Amino acid sequence: MTGEPVLVDVRDSVAWITINRPQAFNALDLPCARLLAEVANRCGSDPAVRAVVLTGAGEKAFCAGGDVAAFASDPATVDVFLKDITGHLNLAVSRFAAMNAPVIAAVNGIAAGAGLSLVAGCDLAITAETARFTSAYTQIGLSPDGGSTYFLSRLIGPRRAMDLYLNNPLLSAEQALEWGIVNRVVPAADLMAEVETLALRLAAGPTLAYGGVKALLAAATNDTLESQMARESRQISTLSRTQDGLEGVAAFAAKRKPVFSGH
Repeated sequence: MTGEPVLVDVRDSVAWITINRPQAFNALDLPCARLLAEVANRCGSDPAVRAVVLTGAGEKAFCAGGDVAAFASDPATVDVFLKDITGHLNLAVSRFAAMNAPVIAAVNGIAAGAGLSLVAGCDLAITAETARFTSAYTQIGLSPDGGSTYFLSRLIGPRRAMDLYLNNPLLSAEQALEWGIVNRVVPAADLMAEVETLALRLAAGPTLAYGGVKALLAAATNDTLESQMARESRQISTLSRTQDGLEGVAAFAAKRKPVFSGH
């Protein structure tokens, strides 16, 4: 339904998820955060989904963060409201991180606050050259949420993350690329075509192996070398017995292109 705050369209094994509140710069209110969590949960449980694209409706915003007007509507219970909305946002971010399917952020406009958190939490990010990025939390006297401090500190390092949170610079798409927040900058008119090409290529790949990569990188920061290598050993041996693992090795030996099924 076009009036839903989050739209989902699954085609060719790619789930296209669109935050659909363009009139509010795709800011997250409670129904939107709740539905985003539900959608992420469904996609993570659907073996037919082998890649995910997350974007915003319209041309102005990917996601402008939380709906601050909703925060101000009832000062007496704002803390309860924030626990509720961040609970749903956290579930969405967690499900995106845990699913085997790679998650691509198609950043079509401003990514601020929780919108920046969502970009950082995706596995890959392609941005229109017109997009802008900022934290903005401390500008309204609040601290980051949605996994922002977890992902951004790993992507850009603690010094730049602190600068982003304390000084709230407005980064251009090229600056976001230089800082390591995104993977690629493209003309705005080419964004969705570029993302679709990438998503279709990933959707035809070894989905379980992608999930293994995601899990290993998530664990690497807090692991010792020895425990990480042991984790790698378990992962590669497990994948070697999957359909895609067997197909990949057989195709290499036969000098042909592998045909992966995602299993």
